[in-house]
Amino acid sequence: MSVIALRYAHAFASVVASQKLDAEAAQQQLRDFRETLKGSRELQEVLADPAIAREQKLKVLDAIAGKIGMVSQVRNFIAVIMDHDRLGDLGEILDEYHAVADEGAGLSEAEIVSARALNEEDRIALESQVAKLAGGRVRATYREDPSLLGGAVVRIGSKVYDGSIRAQLERLKQRLVSA
Repeated sequence: MSVIALRYAHAFASVVASQKLDAEAAQQQLRDFRETLKGSRELQEVLADPAIAREQKLKVLDAIAGKIGMVSQVRNFIAVIMDHDRLGDLGEILDEYHAVADEGAGLSEAEIVSARALNEEDRIALESQVAKLAGGRVRATYREDPSLLGGAVVRIGSKVYDGSIRAQLERLKQRLVSA
């Protein structure tokens, strides 16, 4: 995490809050622009070329903004990033903004690893419990690891809650060995 990316992220979060923009829509517009930029070597070269006038670059940006359906605040934010030669940092800025926006919304990221695929009912129940652990709403991502045998391992930020059968057996083994 760079300090510069974090500063840009906080500045944009401030704009989103003060203008009462839809934070998720703003993030999506930034992601769409980032994907457009990543997908075109020519666009990267044009926007990074110091020999091309700022006005020309802004015309290109405006054309892209129109196609993406970008609101003016997002367009202006990207223009500032371009003006400060930070387009190469756009991915990191977007990642930081995503974290800042989630924090502001009281949303935590949770990774849930289970031994088998969970049905929708189990996911809802588990996410409810995870939300209590996180102290707010959660956005959960799921993966499977059959070596857990059963139960689940939940990671919220740097905290890990291991309720797997594998971990329970390991604790039981440690108690038996030390007895």
